[in-house]
Amino acid sequence: MSDAATKPVHDQALCVFAAKDFASGAHPVWCPGCGDYGVLAGLERALATLGKPPHEVVLVSGIGCSSRLPGYMSTYGFHGVHGRALPVATGIKLVRPELEVIAVGGDGDGYSIGGNHFIHACRRNADILYVVMDNRVYGMTKGQPSPTTEPDWDSDIAPGGIGLRPFNPLAIAIASGANYVARGFSGDPDGLANLIVDGIRWPGFAFIEVLSPCITFRPEQSEWKKVVRPTSLTIEQDRAAATAWCSATTASAWVSCTVATARRPRRHCSRKSRLPISNANS
Repeated sequence: MSDAATKPVHDQALCVFAAKDFASGAHPVWCPGCGDYGVLAGLERALATLGKPPHEVVLVSGIGCSSRLPGYMSTYGFHGVHGRALPVATGIKLVRPELEVIAVGGDGDGYSIGGNHFIHACRRNADILYVVMDNRVYGMTKGQPSPTTEPDWDSDIAPGGIGLRPFNPLAIAIASGANYVARGFSGDPDGLANLIVDGIRWPGFAFIEVLSPCITFRPEQSEWKKVVRPTSLTIEQDRAAATAWCSATTASAWVSCTVATARRPRRHCSRKSRLPISNANS
């Protein structure tokens, strides 16, 4: 990998931010123990590392618990309608390419009503980042199964389970043309911040699935912190191999799995940070 990808294009010594500079001051209304707190922390740390001022960043969301996230950050934000975060984010990037555009949402918002937009956003390969907080349940609407829910998960609304094969977002994203695909865990906000930094710097459409427990409607997910494990595996320039690997990987593994064209330099500030620049894909 060229050093140009990890060195600043030019010196911006005054461009120094801390994670708290990206917090709006609004208190999150998520349930205590919600994994989305870790995603919020990881995103704030990642943006501080990148060094872009808040007014040069736009967060776009749809509907759901996780889609409240733009209101908790000091960047520009757009809280849209269900499943439509990606077309809005794509439009913003096309009109204002100098802005850093990040779409956020949940598994129900992104893979169900927003599933068609997800596939075609990967195919169009616009230079945006999409972060999905996956808890395998519709939390805001009281615990319905989502596209990623296990087929045998028993609940009041679906006794005995829904019996359907779960949607595999990593494999779908790779096969549809996304340039950067990764999985992180909300219980590791520093590791997640590194993935976000790398995804933003990577050219084209970047997708990060985050395992983000919902301990209110899926209390068994509190065990994820014991079974989720890191892997250093990286696959580049081979979509077929990456798709096959993601299809065979169990949900207990979290992985940075990338398929990309050549890197290009991304402009960022030169500063010392608590978070190292991610070179996992070199």
